Amino acid sequence: MHTQIVLGAIALATASAAAAQWTPGMEIAGQEVQVQTNGIVNTVVFQPNGVATIRSPSGMTVVDANWTTDAGQLCLKTATTFDCYPYRAPFVARRPVDLISNCGVRSRWTALSTYVSPVERG
Repeated sequence: MHTQIVLGAIALATASAAAAQWTPGMEIAGQEVQVQTNGIVNTVVFQPNGVATIRSPSGMTVVDANWTTDAGQLCLKTATTFDCYPYRAPFVARRPVDLISNCGVRSRWTALSTYVSPVERG
């Protein structure tokens, strides 16, 4: 029993340290995230420089965008749209997250992979 408590405390401390060093956007920079809205799954590629591309399911349509993170939000801006989503914790690869934009649109976000910092790798 004592061993389980100690191991649990170590795991919690490790997770807290990783979260404390999290910079919003770092885990998705250079990565692809699938965003399902109204049954359509688009793939967003988040470049480290704040540029993004949004690809349609067929890949035939590619929309240029910019992305930012600020004040607990992840925002995507295209030539015709500007949407922000709540963003208070890092995405985890292959773990879907349901988010509602500031415009009231519900989407399911799934990071296909995420960047893991050297601190998190140990």
